[in-house]
Amino acid sequence: MTREELQRRLRQAVRPLNDPPRPPGWNHGELHDILPEMPLRSAAVLVGIVERDDGPSVLLTQRTEHLTNHGGQISFPGGSAETYDVDAIATALRETREEVGIGAESITPFGYLDGLDTVSGFNVTPVVADINASVVATPDPREVAAVFEVPLTFFVDPANLRFRRMEYRGRARDIVEFHFGERNIWGATAAMLLSLVRRMEAVT
Repeated sequence: MTREELQRRLRQAVRPLNDPPRPPGWNHGELHDILPEMPLRSAAVLVGIVERDDGPSVLLTQRTEHLTNHGGQISFPGGSAETYDVDAIATALRETREEVGIGAESITPFGYLDGLDTVSGFNVTPVVADINASVVATPDPREVAAVFEVPLTFFVDPANLRFRRMEYRGRARDIVEFHFGERNIWGATAAMLLSLVRRMEAVT
C-alpha cells in the first residue's frame, strides 16, 4: 500500500467529528457476562498520528511499572472523563497533555473509532488526531515510562497480528496482540488498533 493510499484509507476509515460513538462499545456483546454490574465510566484515549518522512506512525506510551492499574503495559494517552470535560475530545486532549506533555495546540482531531468497553469498567472513546511532528513529548514519570511511535504500516500488515487465549473470571477470551520489537501491545490498546485496521480495510 502506497503512502498516499494509506493516508486516504486512514482519513476515510474514521467516524467524522460530528458522529461520536455512543455506548455500548462495539465489543459489548462479547463481554456482557464479565463486565462490572455498575454502569461503565466514560473514558477517552488519543490515537495520535504523527506524519514522518516514511509515512504515518502511531504514538504510544509505556506505563510505569508501579501503577496499580495496567502497570508496564502499552497504551494510548488517555483516561477517565472528568465532570468539567465537555466531550471525549476534551478528555483525550487533557490526558495527553498531563501524561506526555503534548498540548492541544499541537493536536488536530479528525475523527473517532468505535467505542470500546473494558473489563476494568470503562466505555472508551478513541479520538483520532494528527500530532505535529516537530513536538517533543515530555512524559510525566509518575505515569509514563516511555513514549514511542510505531509505523501505521506495521499494524496494517496481517503478519504482525496475533491472538492469544486467556482466562478471565472463569471464561476463556481471545486477546489481540501486536509484538513490536521487545514491546507487546495487547488488550484494549491492541483491540482499538485492530478496530482501526478493520475500518481501513473496509474502505473502497
